[in-house]
Amino acid sequence: MKSQVSQCYTLSVGEGKAYWFMGTFFEVKATAKETNGVFSLIEELNPPGEGPPLHVHHNEDETFYVLAGNVTFQIGEKTFYAAAGSYVFAPRDTPHTYRVEGEAPARFLTMMAPPGIEQLFIELGTPALERTLPPDTITTDIEKMYMLAKEYNAEILE
Repeated sequence: MKSQVSQCYTLSVGEGKAYWFMGTFFEVKATAKETNGVFSLIEELNPPGEGPPLHVHHNEDETFYVLAGNVTFQIGEKTFYAAAGSYVFAPRDTPHTYRVEGEAPARFLTMMAPPGIEQLFIELGTPALERTLPPDTITTDIEKMYMLAKEYNAEILE
């Protein structure tokens, strides 16, 4: 099947729209627009001890590739330890979460296919003023997160 994208799309290091969301820094590398609706890609920097609440996506499969740090993933009933170079796949309709282990932040790529739910992160995120973890003063509107999760056919389970 031929792609309908008519132009090459590239970003260099430090390029991409940057946001702070739930204590993390994320940089949007590609959305549906850039991939002809095939996938979205986000690069994340997560602080030690942090991770999202247990949740499930009903529309998207989610893939994680750990670039740096140590992360424990829970995908369904299974738990996986992932160091740099590890790959983790969370199929749609499977509850999942992760937690950054140790004293250092973890950096990883998150790909969602098909794309769409990255827009939830963008809507809830605060444009990042620096490409670092957010200051403690940046918070996420939890009520809005639950509402948007439903709009994007996802559920927060904790």
